[in-house]
Amino acid sequence: MEVNPPKQEHLLALKVMRLTKPTLFTNIPVTCEDRDLPGDLFNQLMKDDPSTVNGAETLMLGEMLTLPQNFGNIFLGETFSSYISVHNDSNQIVKDILVKADLQTSSQRLNLSASNATVAELKSDCCIDDVIHHEVKEIGTHILVCAVSYTTQSGEKMYFRKFFKFQVLKPLDVKTKFYNAETDEVFLEAQIQNITTSPMFMEKVSLEPSMMYNVVELNTVKQAGEGMSTFGSRTYLQPMDTRQYLYCLKPKQEFAEKAGIIKGVTVIGKLDIVWKTNLGERGRLQTSQLQRMAPGYGDVRLSLEAIPDTVNLEEPFHITCKITNCSSERTMDLVLEMCNTNSIHWCGVSGRQLGKLNPSSSLYLALTLLSSVQGLQSVSGLRLTDTFLKRTYEYDDIAQVCVVSSTIQVES
Repeated sequence: MEVNPPKQEHLLALKVMRLTKPTLFTNIPVTCEDRDLPGDLFNQLMKDDPSTVNGAETLMLGEMLTLPQNFGNIFLGETFSSYISVHNDSNQIVKDILVKADLQTSSQRLNLSASNATVAELKSDCCIDDVIHHEVKEIGTHILVCAVSYTTQSGEKMYFRKFFKFQVLKPLDVKTKFYNAETDEVFLEAQIQNITTSPMFMEKVSLEPSMMYNVVELNTVKQAGEGMSTFGSRTYLQPMDTRQYLYCLKPKQEFAEKAGIIKGVTVIGKLDIVWKTNLGERGRLQTSQLQRMAPGYGDVRLSLEAIPDTVNLEEPFHITCKITNCSSERTMDLVLEMCNTNSIHWCGVSGRQLGKLNPSSSLYLALTLLSSVQGLQSVSGLRLTDTFLKRTYEYDDIAQVCVVSSTIQVES
């Protein structure tokens, strides 16, 4: 009968502990009125409890700290820290000790050891300590692999490993929306939701624009000459709460002048989010490059550069139009026609030549018109014809203007 030899016990012991900050101790206050049967008993017990706040014993939050009782949750963007200790439990001297710590994710394997050097010897009841840090950049299953190799006094080489599996969760839900203005401005709305179980202090939420844009944050208001956050002085985000941030992006001058560049899918930039939880533990997330589909304007784009908000009834007013040749190859020869509507009447000669317009270039055009109807009126009726291709481009509902009466009639 074959007997398997007993499994040899290792001379070294490996311990791995996650390093996290403690939490504030909480208790459940129990109290009653003086006329109740216990009288002042409960109040006196709370005053004698060392975990309560002196003078505010009925508060659940105490002055003492509680060490973590379990592994806890790890969120994307936080720094994972762990303490690794290798202890010589035997009465022998162990030689050539090598401790390695690797982190296995779904896409890569990372070496987290501070040093890969071999320790010459480890005496009895002594230990080798190491602290590892890693900024978590992936969600899902992570496995911490700790491997120890050493040589016994008899020259036998020994090796063992331990595996520690943990899940990395998503702390924030980020949604973005783009709004295209009549000009080349782009408004970005970022909706950020705290999907953890504890409050967050939002330290910074900024947009890093791409090389094509300049950004203006619209999350502050002016008060007494100083910019105040629209969210108040305490920028806490409670669990499952959502906050909306708004940014305005404007194309840089060198890109705005070239009509053919900002077309199709363009890169806007990326959000940089920094927060703190618990006792100041910091987390940081950067989104991937945000992209938006630039609106298509066809071969010719007509936009308004200047128009009054309010005009008088049956009195001429002026607008300034910008006509852009969006083609990158073809020169256009344009003719402008102005068609009157029921309320808008154009002043000037219709059918006039605007001349040749080179590719990706623009021209400015000052026009005069008047309205014969009060109220909010839509500016319509412009037609541009390319004489080379015999193609006509129609522009209606370009903008709206409020028309009011220049005189006030008082009924007797």
